Amino acid sequence: MNGFVGVIEQKIMPLANKIGSQRHMTAIRKGIIATMPLTIVGSFFTILLNIPIESVAAIIEPYREVLDIPFRYTVGILALYATFGIASSLAKSYKLDSLTAGILALMAFLVTAAPPLRVFKDVENIVAAGRYMNIANLGSGSLFGSIVTAIISVEIYRLFIVKNITIKMPEGVPPEVSNSFIALIPGAAILILFWVIRHMLGFDINGFLSQILMPLKDVLAGNSLFGGLLTVFLICFFWVLGIHGPAIMGPVIRPFWDMSIAENMDAFQNNVSAFDMPNIFTEQFLQWFIWIGGAGTTLALVVLMMFSKSEYLKSLGRLSFLPGIFNINEPVIFGAPIVMNPVLGIPFIVAPLITTTISYFLTITGVVPMMVARLGFAMPSPIAAWMSTNWSVPAAILVIFNFVLTLGIYYPFFKVFEKQQLQKEHEEKQAEAATK
Repeated sequence: MNGFVGVIEQKIMPLANKIGSQRHMTAIRKGIIATMPLTIVGSFFTILLNIPIESVAAIIEPYREVLDIPFRYTVGILALYATFGIASSLAKSYKLDSLTAGILALMAFLVTAAPPLRVFKDVENIVAAGRYMNIANLGSGSLFGSIVTAIISVEIYRLFIVKNITIKMPEGVPPEVSNSFIALIPGAAILILFWVIRHMLGFDINGFLSQILMPLKDVLAGNSLFGGLLTVFLICFFWVLGIHGPAIMGPVIRPFWDMSIAENMDAFQNNVSAFDMPNIFTEQFLQWFIWIGGAGTTLALVVLMMFSKSEYLKSLGRLSFLPGIFNINEPVIFGAPIVMNPVLGIPFIVAPLITTTISYFLTITGVVPMMVARLGFAMPSPIAAWMSTNWSVPAAILVIFNFVLTLGIYYPFFKVFEKQQLQKEHEEKQAEAATK
């Protein structure tokens, strides 16, 4: 066992930490996470428009088109915000002007993803003649294009800065003015490059990336049970190694997650039933049905600890209960610990795999609907599942069922661990008594 732990510490952890801290991966993670407040706000409007009370729905109905606008300008143009966030984050890591980098990346993304549509004649009571931009091209479907566009734009901007191919202003000129002139040449290069690629050569970056990556998205964040189980296993496995699972997996899977929930929200806004959404394995599916109390469904373990015979485990359980209700479980992961602990590490991995399988089959058989909203992670799971599935009571009941089932899975392992802890406490008391 010690040899296995040594291999993990010497080989796996350095590699995992290196991947997690890689400059571009970090920028992608930070840029996409920065859009979370907007998607959460957009989700509340989705929920508001679908309150299952007839009297309330009747009041809302005349204002439905107006109330839909916040959703369209949050979730509906998710990739636009992600472009700026990724570019500015990457620029900061290079110690470049993040505002300029973000603006240049936005320009490149719009040139690439949203070619203007020209209407030559007025269409009475529908649209006036002019040029228009389809905001559907700026949504979750263009997220991978936004990532690539942002990274390429910043790298071009950086290349011109490093090679000193810029217009310099005299000393004493305000920095914001100086930065604007510095960006002129790299900005022109970025604009021409993406304009030529998209409009002269006719190469659609977003369409190309979608064709390449969509099969992977369908596996990791679509409707594949294998992909869902693989994701759950890897996140839990990294946690057992002492590595923040979502931080390692985030740069790879978060774009898929964000795309999946955005697709579901958009379909739901277009009157598709919550039982017929495009994607089962959204982040919210895991967050509310599986991660009850945090990754590994540790709220069950915390409850067992609260009634432990061990003084230490009982104290840790009581201290961890309130954070656990709001899905914060670092106290128990590192306090028990679960990290590098095979006794608790086994149920930490196995329990979520079982509840994922059960939740998947209950979803595909129509017992519970799919996720149609994105709420903040620090919400009690039964309430969040109820709200996120279009007010589905069976979804809330499923959370409670999974929690009780997880209690049963953790229990025998917990009793073994408790026995070890009690023995340790007994030995410590004996040693303390001997010193007196």
